[in-house]
Amino acid sequence: MPVAERGRISRRAILAAAGGLAALAVAPGAGRGTPVRTKARIVIAGGGAAGLTVASRLRRALDGADIVLLEPRTDHFYQPGFTLIGAGLKPAGYAQLKTADFLTPDIRWVADTASTFDPDANMVVTGSGSRLPYDFLVVATGLRLDYAAIAGMDTGLIGREGIASVYAGPDAAARSWDALARFAETGGVGLFGRPATEMKCAGAPLKQTFLADDTLRRAGTRGRSEIVYNAHNRTLFSVPLVDARLRELFARQAFAVNWDHVLIAIDPGRHVATYATPAGPVERAWDFINVIPPMRAPDAVRNSPLPWQAGPFAADGWIEVDKATLRHLRYPNVFGVGDVNGVPKGKTAASVKWQAPVAVDHLLGTITGKGGTQRYNGYTSCPLITRAGEAMLVEFDYDNNLTPSFPFVPPLEEHWLSWIIKEKGLKANYTAMLRGRA
Repeated sequence: MPVAERGRISRRAILAAAGGLAALAVAPGAGRGTPVRTKARIVIAGGGAAGLTVASRLRRALDGADIVLLEPRTDHFYQPGFTLIGAGLKPAGYAQLKTADFLTPDIRWVADTASTFDPDANMVVTGSGSRLPYDFLVVATGLRLDYAAIAGMDTGLIGREGIASVYAGPDAAARSWDALARFAETGGVGLFGRPATEMKCAGAPLKQTFLADDTLRRAGTRGRSEIVYNAHNRTLFSVPLVDARLRELFARQAFAVNWDHVLIAIDPGRHVATYATPAGPVERAWDFINVIPPMRAPDAVRNSPLPWQAGPFAADGWIEVDKATLRHLRYPNVFGVGDVNGVPKGKTAASVKWQAPVAVDHLLGTITGKGGTQRYNGYTSCPLITRAGEAMLVEFDYDNNLTPSFPFVPPLEEHWLSWIIKEKGLKANYTAMLRGRA
């Protein structure tokens, strides 16, 4: 057999093995045991990845409970796909799902917003004024994109004046690709960075930087372009080992870096961005800019008793949960799952996969009187794309330990298999998670 043919067979074998491992790498508690009989009233505030996953798990685990999902949107977005759309690698429809597809008739869907949280009265008030009493509350509202905190920025600008911002939804991601494609035709100065607040998928700004570089190289305009990453502090990534590797890759790709730069304003007409720095405001001109807004808890959460009252998570309204059990520290019948939690790590869909079974375990333990046993260790996963076709599959915990799921994929090396996992495998795993099966 020719060597090339043996290589192809080996490649197929590795892909098959990766697919099998992805199917087996389920979160704890994914199996179905005997349902617990209860009349408990459970309100889940939010129907994003966290809310739908918790609803599906509770439906499978309980018999007779009144499970209410409070979520106004009929559309559900596969947010890990936004970066791929913004790089022209997927169409906008790739990230568009339907909330109803992940709900069953025994989950009561209230298509409204949460207006007021009153944990002292065990009550959620909706935007239309309805009152939802509960025995248990799961806060899974996600976060709020605070574009208004950047003077001059409006989501209507995305796709115009060289402005990109994939976070605002699939259509905004597609318009971001339009802006990037136009930039690649001529080249110029591209500005990238991230906000100083906590944010979902902290690797996304880095992926977008690498993908813009790849787009320019493929277009033949990288030689007349400058890529500038404006870091919000003195690091590129919070995990030291990953930060060191990224510095090597930034140097290899000839990215310029400005430290301690936080975007505070843009002037679309002049194509000038203003950054807060320790030395005062600094202006930077752009031909292309990737805007990532500050991110905070939704106002209904921030204005309730649920957030931290002091410490690093207080200012932006992240809720006060125990980082291991995800139970609220002052309201024991309240749990948090997903982006809204005030914990050191965990604002990714991969984190939801491991957080949801922990919160459900402790909620069920309270109902049965047996207590919960599972612990969330801060697991977060970030497929850090460095070019179309290659990525680093970075996984880590609260203590910044690397926690690779696939021992044959080096976590700090660019690898085609990490790309395949991101581009081909994760969406199926995500939808299985929403159904409580992964």
